[in-house]
Amino acid sequence: MFGIIRPCQHRLSRGLREEWTAHLCGLCLALRGTHGQAARVATNYDGLLVSVLHDAQLPAPRPGGRRTAGPCPLRGMRTASVAEGPGAQLAAAVSLVLASAKIRDHVADGDGPFRRRPLAVAATRVAGSWDAAGARGGAGVGFDTGVLVEAVERQQSIEERTALGSPLLAVTEPTETATSAVFAHTAHLAGRPGNAVPLAEAGRLFGRLAHLLDAVEDLASDRAAGLWNPIDVTATPAAEVRRLCDDAVRGVRLALADCEFGDGRLAHTLLVHELERAVERGFGAACSHASGSHAPGPYAPGPPAPGGPGGGFGPPPPPTGKPPLIRGRLAGCAVWTGLFCTCQVCCRSEYQEPWRGRGREGWCHKCGDCCDCCDCCRCCNCGGGDGCSCDCNC
Repeated sequence: MFGIIRPCQHRLSRGLREEWTAHLCGLCLALRGTHGQAARVATNYDGLLVSVLHDAQLPAPRPGGRRTAGPCPLRGMRTASVAEGPGAQLAAAVSLVLASAKIRDHVADGDGPFRRRPLAVAATRVAGSWDAAGARGGAGVGFDTGVLVEAVERQQSIEERTALGSPLLAVTEPTETATSAVFAHTAHLAGRPGNAVPLAEAGRLFGRLAHLLDAVEDLASDRAAGLWNPIDVTATPAAEVRRLCDDAVRGVRLALADCEFGDGRLAHTLLVHELERAVERGFGAACSHASGSHAPGPYAPGPPAPGGPGGGFGPPPPPTGKPPLIRGRLAGCAVWTGLFCTCQVCCRSEYQEPWRGRGREGWCHKCGDCCDCCDCCRCCNCGGGDGCSCDCNC
């Protein structure tokens, strides 16, 4: 599961936690329905925003849109109410096409195991089948995924033309266009055409932010591997990257304020507050629930690299060496399968990675910086805090 929106369970009320899980599981099951079990690996935290936005625009109380799913290892073999319908189908179609593009990008760059031709060929075939499945799924809800494919193709040509001094936002434009089209389509699916324009703007800025934060988080590893990164190539200072990110967050907040929602609490929480925390996390803030501190993360901006581009981010730290292997590849895979099927990868606060024994945080415990919610979320007079008995996330 990948994405920049990773809400901390401590910040969501019980109702919003259940709603978020319903959309996550609904996306996973919609992917299975679209292209079989293997497609479920395309489940991602940002993709479920499409389903959340669609359902947020439905009249409250929402007519249907939920079903009971069977037991799943990631839910401790429990059943759950999960999202279904046009929103989940659109989220699945978009996730498949974008996961396909990510695979092609790794193959083109020759990242890691994709340097090996047999694996690269197999991955390209998978990407092709996911493209076709995504197109079928998109057509089922009236969305042409060609806009996503075209954006990916245009991205490659833009990157080839980008040079020192090029505007950074020229590189993010294809991502902005693609996410803008997806967000706007949720308004048409939900019968709220008046929301299409502000949601298109929110999607454009969300796409910009996703692209920028991905570049920030990959900067150190891209430098170490000699890979292309827009921040280095355009020599954009860290302060300017942060300004662009903060401006995008403010723009999303303003765009959402112009939308009509039936129940927009979860959409507001994810696209306003969690988006702010995604920026903080990308630039180095740690979660107080996870570590008890706010120490900078691995991609915190540092002093400018002497003579290097992208001033303000600094060079990657020197390698510290890898811990020795405690299991081989096959034995490690067997142990990881056991961890996965017993839900430890998801539900434990920390588990030991089977190959080198390093501590890993469980998926359900990944979170960003935690703080009290702002006044715009208060929807009652209970005052919030421990005495709040309502389900309003205040």
